[in-house]
Amino acid sequence: MLSYFIAKRLFRHSDDAKHVSRLAVHIATGGVAIGVAVMIVSVCVVLGFQTEISSKMYGIGAHIQVLNYESTTKAETYPIVVNEELMERLSSVPGVRHVQRFCQKGGMLKTDEAFRGVLFHGVGPEYDTDFLSAHLVDGELPAFCDTASCGGLVVSKKMANELQLKVGDRIYAYFFEQNIRARRFTISGIFCTNLCDFDDKLVFTDIYTIHHLWGWDSEQYSGAELLLNDFQELDSVSARVVDAVNHTQDAYGAYYTSPTITELYPAMFSWLSLLDTNVWVILVLMICVSGFTVVSGLLIIILERTNFIGVMKALGANNSLMRRTFLYYASFIVLRGLLYGNLLAFLLVAIQKTTGVVRLNPIDYYVDRVPLLVNWSYIAVIDFCTLIISVIALLLPCLIVSGIHPARSIRFE
Repeated sequence: MLSYFIAKRLFRHSDDAKHVSRLAVHIATGGVAIGVAVMIVSVCVVLGFQTEISSKMYGIGAHIQVLNYESTTKAETYPIVVNEELMERLSSVPGVRHVQRFCQKGGMLKTDEAFRGVLFHGVGPEYDTDFLSAHLVDGELPAFCDTASCGGLVVSKKMANELQLKVGDRIYAYFFEQNIRARRFTISGIFCTNLCDFDDKLVFTDIYTIHHLWGWDSEQYSGAELLLNDFQELDSVSARVVDAVNHTQDAYGAYYTSPTITELYPAMFSWLSLLDTNVWVILVLMICVSGFTVVSGLLIIILERTNFIGVMKALGANNSLMRRTFLYYASFIVLRGLLYGNLLAFLLVAIQKTTGVVRLNPIDYYVDRVPLLVNWSYIAVIDFCTLIISVIALLLPCLIVSGIHPARSIRFE
């Protein structure tokens, strides 16, 4: 195609053009590159935040919890029957990977110098320890048991610092009912998730101890936690769990309910959803900046090559040919900008992932460094949309070519 051939020759020899034209090309290329880099990094950051924080949320709180309905409407904990039959029924729900029992009870940890109210989370031998093990900063997990007390306690790093505890220390826990009951634990592990809702109050021990403190019957527990194969299927799997257990009663007349992690912690997931809005604003702004710089650069290039356009028209080139020529020319600038922008974005992502140079306050952001997740599909969509939108925006300045008259333009300097 003649217009493509001419545009390619012009682009290759752009360094031979006037200083203003060269500067316009560099500015346009830089504008596209910076815009694309910002868009890619922004998407990677948002995906990283959503993935990192979501994984922490369901790592501790599970994807779905099966509870006593009264526990969701009142501040107290009420038991439900979680027997083998119920666990098998929940495990058979498509999309459910694992089912585990738990018991929770409020209490207080006390040392000679300080005390702190906590929520004891008792778990059994079937508890999936992968998440907790991955976030241990000291010590090890005890052998969680449902037939005897292990005496071990896993506390958060924040609690350990406030109570001046270290692995191996003994500490008393107090539980307030009609009478004050005391238990002595040994700190076996210290974890850190940077999720304040959990690190501020949650401690882990065996399910036998908490179950015994409640004095419930052998098959009664606070509830069951369900881990899914894929978090993206949460809504569909939740609907199946609702059909399986909701609105049914156990042997003691308690009604089952099955809230999801998004329903239990709506504020956290609303904040994550808000990040999507922020990234859309960034995408729109950066595409506008990229388009504006390319359009401005093309206008300058067309004006500086008015003489060339006049000569081409005098030799028989029509307006359509010249418009396509400069459209190709500008497309080459956009493609070069896309290449540089992708390289810059990947460099920034690689630096952050390997060094974690950009740090965050975990109290405000729940992570201590900016998390990044590269999704090649999203990057391809960003590149494609940037190219298409930029080319569409270039159609207007290309129309200026139609108004250039050969006789006057040849004398134009």
